[in-house]
Amino acid sequence: MRTRQIVSLIVLALAGCATAHDEGVEAVDLAPIIQSSFRARGQAGLDRLKQTEMQRLCSSAQAHALPADQKQRLQRQALEGVRYPDDERWLGDWKRGEQIAQSGAGMQYSDKPEAPRGGNCYACHQLSAAEIAFGTIGPSLYRYLERNDRGVESMRRTWTQIWNSHAFNACSLMPRFGDAGILTPDQIRDLMALLFDPASPVNR
Repeated sequence: MRTRQIVSLIVLALAGCATAHDEGVEAVDLAPIIQSSFRARGQAGLDRLKQTEMQRLCSSAQAHALPADQKQRLQRQALEGVRYPDDERWLGDWKRGEQIAQSGAGMQYSDKPEAPRGGNCYACHQLSAAEIAFGTIGPSLYRYLERNDRGVESMRRTWTQIWNSHAFNACSLMPRFGDAGILTPDQIRDLMALLFDPASPVNR
């Protein structure tokens, strides 16, 4: 099937899904269409077509109204899956962390499998005063140390947020950087340093 035909089908299907609840129209299952057109290439693997239970529930029509017990269960499962540093070495190099925060590379078919991935943090957060273009989906992280100390609990909480933010918010929009294998533990250490090092642009 040609790309233009596939796009047309998806647009029509989405239109059907958007009105299904109000007009009683049967929703179209997009999964077969997507699976038939997607091919593994570069860093884009077929695994991304499989939703976790959390993704499936949060993609449902009631995504913003999960029952309290279900939400708590998903958050507990996410928290239990967080891997903390065995040596309790929380911080890496903030300069490398800044590069990771600036980079939007990775997880696309055009990226070589062995190429490092970026965090693209500025797409959702403000991190420094010098940055004039940043997203506002997430809270500002500028002057992070003014709101967070350098104690173990603060380090664990921040690491958890980066590893899998669903531990705090079951339907968070933030990528599961550690849980989904987007960033390595060493890259997360570098991002932690960007947030906690007094010399980093985040805290100046």
